[in-house]
Amino acid sequence: MTLANAPKPIKPEDAGFAMAAYRQMLFLRAFEQRCLDLSTATPPVVAGSIHLCAGQEAVPTGAMAALRPEDQIVATYRGHGWALTGKLDAQEVFAEVCHRADGVNGGRAGSALITAPWAGFIGENSIVGAGGPIACGVALALQARKTGGAVIVSFGDGATSQGALHESLVFAAAYDLPVIFLCENNGWSEMTESSAIIRIDRLAKRANGYGMPGVTIDGADPIAVRDTIAQAAERARSGGGPSFVECRVSRLWGHYNRDIEHYRPKEDRAAATANDPILLLAQRLLQSEVADEAALAAARAETDRRMAGIEAAVLKGPMPDPASARHHVMAAPSAAKPAVSATSSAPVEINYIGAVNEALRRILADDKTSLVYGEDVGKAGGIFGASRNLQREFGAARVFDTPIAEAAILGSAVGAAMSGMRPIVEIMWGDFLLVALDQIINQAANIRYVTQGRASVPMVIRTQQGATPGSCSQHSQSLEALLFHIPGIRLGLPATPQDAYDMLRVAATASDPVMLIEARALYQRREAVDFDRTPDPMGKAKLLREGGDLAIIAWGTSVPEALEAADQLSAAGIKAALLDLRWLSPLDEAAIAAVVGQCKGRVLIVHEANRTGGVGAEIAARISESYRGATVRRLGTPDSRIPASPLLQAALLPKAPAILAAARELAGASR
Repeated sequence: MTLANAPKPIKPEDAGFAMAAYRQMLFLRAFEQRCLDLSTATPPVVAGSIHLCAGQEAVPTGAMAALRPEDQIVATYRGHGWALTGKLDAQEVFAEVCHRADGVNGGRAGSALITAPWAGFIGENSIVGAGGPIACGVALALQARKTGGAVIVSFGDGATSQGALHESLVFAAAYDLPVIFLCENNGWSEMTESSAIIRIDRLAKRANGYGMPGVTIDGADPIAVRDTIAQAAERARSGGGPSFVECRVSRLWGHYNRDIEHYRPKEDRAAATANDPILLLAQRLLQSEVADEAALAAARAETDRRMAGIEAAVLKGPMPDPASARHHVMAAPSAAKPAVSATSSAPVEINYIGAVNEALRRILADDKTSLVYGEDVGKAGGIFGASRNLQREFGAARVFDTPIAEAAILGSAVGAAMSGMRPIVEIMWGDFLLVALDQIINQAANIRYVTQGRASVPMVIRTQQGATPGSCSQHSQSLEALLFHIPGIRLGLPATPQDAYDMLRVAATASDPVMLIEARALYQRREAVDFDRTPDPMGKAKLLREGGDLAIIAWGTSVPEALEAADQLSAAGIKAALLDLRWLSPLDEAAIAAVVGQCKGRVLIVHEANRTGGVGAEIAARISESYRGATVRRLGTPDSRIPASPLLQAALLPKAPAILAAARELAGASR
């Protein structure tokens, strides 16, 4: 066989590592071969798609030799090699690929999402480019804790077209984070040749535009990888910031296990085969007289025996218990409560946004692992003033501004939370969540479940939503139904200054990701707030009005409108109970059942969000399923976009007059 590159002599001081690397790379190849074989058998022993790293074995082998135990790894879905070269037990990894109960994640992750932050393996990621923001958050935690550690995040050449990765490069450079961005460039963006969509000859050239060094190296050479990563790690540890390392590698097999590569030119496949890193290293070992043919053959035989033993043990192992399939979606209710003052003070008259500010101040004071950050959050104190003066009091390391990069903000919060911090991040407008939902839904909401409760993401996301006069349709949506649908996320919508304070304090003690959606329209509403009271637990609704003629169930901006309507109903002799849900997840079903029973099944559900597909529909369905003969009505915004004109908005939003009319009709009083 003609090799693509002339073999490079191995220096005497590298001889021991080179032979160890050969053994490691042989094992990675054998591991991937058995994954391929078992998943393509008829019938398959392993279900689903598997993305294999054949041809890229030298990269994790070399990189891990340069890293320290305290360093952290974030990998792609083609990440078995990264998991196996120093962080995780090979039998546990193979058991996970085979969906066995004794796998790293008990069969919940499978091949593409193996996650073990307790071992320094933050995890694979099956969303292209999504690991970059998470790596930034891990680096934030390493920086805050002054561990001297670094984080390496691997990704393919195709991922460099992803916005999330771009945002993470910007984010890492802005804070000199100890991150090594490692691109495993195999020339293919899944099934498209990268050269057809990338107009530069070296991806590392892009690094200069982010203000970090970039280098392109031979990814088939484990020694070159080791030495390059060692330099990048030293730069990261010394405070020099991130680096970009492009490793040129070969993709020996298809994009996934059943890819027949009908699209791939024969010449490209032949070139990849000629650049097989294991063959190249074997040639160098022989040429440099580090090993002879017998030693290489012995290494291959030992690898085969080891892999056969692992496979036999794993395939005899137990399958997951179906009864456990719903376990660990979210943590059990916690007894932890926010700290309260030993000496009670009188309630303070304050507006909604001021209550949020005070909650943030007390959280930062009570918990040294807490961070507050987002766009304009630090120096300016937030566009609405929620974090005003907090940077001055707690310093720029704990309260800071970020680039305008929502994926990086949310993803870094995921990584930081997985690494022992408690971030509270602000997304300026609820509408802006839509550019970064991946980091909430595919990342944060998954961690506890995938790790069977061994890891969690204790982060809080603050945002605000709803229509106000003059706000256009990109700044006025009510989006709680999108998040209500997602298991693994706590979701609250405070409607009063007291609840804005209490619910944020409670959210900051939670073990799961919490989304708090504030109401911009209510930010200037004032009331007396007791900062020293013990807040209600998460998931507790609040009955604001007693009544028996009908029940009104509302949350967020609809609560004050419903209160006004309830007062008018009372004046007309109609006693309407009013339940402010406050939390949509966990949902206080006991409170709902109680008020429905009290009002003999007559219920009006009110929300500002669009009526179709809204949370009200789910609540109505649950009431109808559990209360025979219930009469339930929903009142929401019609299925329309939100106009900027105050007159047009008024024609759509469910204000007090519309609530009053609907309630009268439901109560059977057409007055």
